[in-house]
Amino acid sequence: MTSDASAPVPSSAPCGAAAPLTAVVTGASSGIGRATAARLVADGWRVLAVARREGRLAELAAETGCEVLSVDVTSDASVDALVARARELFGESLNAVVHVAGGALGVEPAAEADLEKWQGMYDINVLGAVRVTRALLPALRASGRGDLLFVTSVAGHEAYPGGSGYNAAKAGEHMLANALRLELNGEKVRVIEIAPGMVHTEEFSLVRLGDQDKADAVYDGVENPLTAEDCADVISYALNAPHHVNLDLVMVRPLAQAAAHRVARHQGV
Repeated sequence: MTSDASAPVPSSAPCGAAAPLTAVVTGASSGIGRATAARLVADGWRVLAVARREGRLAELAAETGCEVLSVDVTSDASVDALVARARELFGESLNAVVHVAGGALGVEPAAEADLEKWQGMYDINVLGAVRVTRALLPALRASGRGDLLFVTSVAGHEAYPGGSGYNAAKAGEHMLANALRLELNGEKVRVIEIAPGMVHTEEFSLVRLGDQDKADAVYDGVENPLTAEDCADVISYALNAPHHVNLDLVMVRPLAQAAAHRVARHQGV
């Protein structure tokens, strides 16, 4: 049975208890997005986890109890469906949008740029984040306790050889967060940026390089690269902090990484 999308959904919280906070998490089929959705559910949030792959989302829903929806953040129609589903679940207000959907494609130098890859990175990392922000910002404003959290990358702050396309895309997302923080100043909407360094997830380097051996080599000899759960811990802290506390920018790296292009590697690790 479908509910009236224009009517707020009644809270299931016990009488006298605060209603759970609500969040939309993009890029939730794997990696940081998946870990974040699971962590927020464990924190007591109601979560709508979105990504393109329905099978992965179904597994996440079965494991955590979160709500899921197949969404392509590069499609206006798909994001319109996201807005409708969020309204159906949470009513007219929403507490957080966590932008994790993104990624890198290739390591060619700028002089040999594959413009199709550059376009793909810009479409998902920047325009996708803009599209979802524009669509869900009214609900964040209506909540009186809204958060826009962008998972960018140290690559948006530090250039490195072979990273020019990803550097440019993540720098664009970083500047989007900065501009939004100024534009929303005085409103009850925080803008938070979490910029991870080296994170060992199952897909990021594989998608970027297209080869499992090359992807594995990225982490060779690196003692304890970050995990998706490490990043989810930081995201959880930022979202659950008292709402007058805003973590404008958190750069988080493994101890072995001093800069985007400087990583300690040891034989036999």
